Amino acid sequence: MKTILCINGILILLNYSAIAQVDPDTLKLSNQTLDSLYIQQVQRQEEPEKILHAEPLYIDLIRDLGARKGEKEWNLGLGLTDKLNYDSYEALIEYEWAPINRLGLEVEVPFTIYTPNSKDRSGELPSNRMESLKTAFQWSFLVATKINTTLAFGYINELDFEDLEQLSWSNFLKGNVYNPFFIVAKRWGNNFHTLMYTGPVFERTFRNKEWHTAYETNTSFHYMITGTRNFVGVEFNKEFQGDDFDMVIRPQMRLAITNQLMVGIVAGIPVSRENERLSSFIRLIYEPGHH
Repeated sequence: MKTILCINGILILLNYSAIAQVDPDTLKLSNQTLDSLYIQQVQRQEEPEKILHAEPLYIDLIRDLGARKGEKEWNLGLGLTDKLNYDSYEALIEYEWAPINRLGLEVEVPFTIYTPNSKDRSGELPSNRMESLKTAFQWSFLVATKINTTLAFGYINELDFEDLEQLSWSNFLKGNVYNPFFIVAKRWGNNFHTLMYTGPVFERTFRNKEWHTAYETNTSFHYMITGTRNFVGVEFNKEFQGDDFDMVIRPQMRLAITNQLMVGIVAGIPVSRENERLSSFIRLIYEPGHH
């Protein structure tokens, strides 16, 4: 019963926000007309070609696909994960911008704090840490408006920091992560969106000079509410590391508060509970000068 009430509450919020964002005179228009008007607003012809895509909320992109010069965005993320014998609280601050058409750049600094979550506290907690300094770029090399498809590639470089207890001027870098990636996104009609984000992850630790390799494939499916930027959907975050396979299913929703401010709410459900149980994540998205 609680689950049904929660789902009904989310649908009411989405519908209320959708109505709030549409002019009263526009309410008389059909759903198809509303979607066409909003999509035309995003993909207006006097600008470089750009296709409206729904962006996943947990593994987010480096600016919109087909980004236009001058676009920018601030993100603040807060998350909680049940790691079996302890909880991890994550926070991140992120800035994205497009210096030229179709090129997105990003700088991100994530933090993690750990606390026990069971009566048995014999296990050692990981150290609290400022995780890393992430820098990234993303280039949309194909924007095919006739088939509503965008292709992009990019690269994330992540300088890993030592634990806060061991942090010092002479010893503050733990390693480096190299992550090239490829993106293909398609909108089906006016409301349905699919996206795949995939690539290898190479990690090198400076102290013992070891290499660790994994491969990530993240797929997402979204339904965008008529005439708005609100959506509901799901991400499938998959990682292959040797013979090990992990996947977390992340149902999610995005709600526009104003023209410049949105909030994304994400739940995490691991397929296997060998590393973690349920998780939650909230992303605040601020776009200065958004129209």
